[in-house]
Amino acid sequence: MTAKTIRTRGGLSLRVAPRSALVVAGLLALALTASVVLIGTGDFPMTPAEVLTTLTGGGTPAQEFIVQDLRLPRVLVGLLVGAALGLAGAVFQSVSRNPLGSPDVIGFGQGSAAGALTVIVLFHGDTFAVAGGAVVGGVLTGLAVYLLSWQKGIHGYRLVLVGIGATAVLTAARDYLMTKADIVDATRSMVWMVGSLNGRDWAQVWPLLVVCGVVFPVVFGQGRSLRMLEMGDDAAYALGVRVERCRLVLVVAAVLLTAVATAAAGPVAFVALAAPQLARRLTRAPGPNLAAATCMGAALLVGADWASQRVFGADQLPVGAVTGMLGGCYLLWLLITERRAGRI
Repeated sequence: MTAKTIRTRGGLSLRVAPRSALVVAGLLALALTASVVLIGTGDFPMTPAEVLTTLTGGGTPAQEFIVQDLRLPRVLVGLLVGAALGLAGAVFQSVSRNPLGSPDVIGFGQGSAAGALTVIVLFHGDTFAVAGGAVVGGVLTGLAVYLLSWQKGIHGYRLVLVGIGATAVLTAARDYLMTKADIVDATRSMVWMVGSLNGRDWAQVWPLLVVCGVVFPVVFGQGRSLRMLEMGDDAAYALGVRVERCRLVLVVAAVLLTAVATAAAGPVAFVALAAPQLARRLTRAPGPNLAAATCMGAALLVGADWASQRVFGADQLPVGAVTGMLGGCYLLWLLITERRAGRI
């Protein structure tokens, strides 16, 4: 299907690819449906009809408490974290022009984890202090990787290589912190590092919602410039894109999304890596596919959270363990595919 141009009375125009629009609508519907099913899952099961009735204010007091206070915040955190990681992954893969250029690979998630562990082990901080440490760690890591990658501009492979080096250093720092922790802090750190949505409440929802509400429009507003960047810096310059300024804005936005997502749910693995690639295979469209990657990330994380509660019987796994298992298989498949295509 070819893209169609929609023109408004105000003189604005928007190009819409029908297949991409259908994919985005389908992924959004899938994410919302999975959310309703997930809200009804647990020791107090509810049908989708009962969940919808309760969400619209028609449930019993017990249902209102279970949905509004216990399960809805967890699902919203899952949707927002998945969407943020999917969008951040799409930005990094487009900026680096490399399918492996995701926060999981180039160290930003590890930077947030190292910041959180520093607060846990050295300062014995509470939940909000740990979240703050994760954000600061992610931002500082992003700044360091960007500066170390700079050499008359940012090259995609150089960004990935520097990020891989940063990942190794931060992993070593994280392991060192674990050796200095007492048994209580070590246990708390291990639980946090797996990545989990257990116990999430409205205190995690609102900061995440505010950051996503501010950063998402910035990234989507740079969508056309990001698509030009994928053609190379020279082509983007020729088309009027201020390359370094645009790249800096996008990297800062993606780092913030990664940091706040990690602060809210821990370092959930592989969602940022897999969501943009899966979205691109569904849309079959060139460019970063930002909307599709965002919806794919949300659907993946909510689906993984449902699987973590229902697939493994009485043993409920953290959602990060499920995404890690699935993402590891996907990464092996991606590496084999890229090697056969001669790109690595």
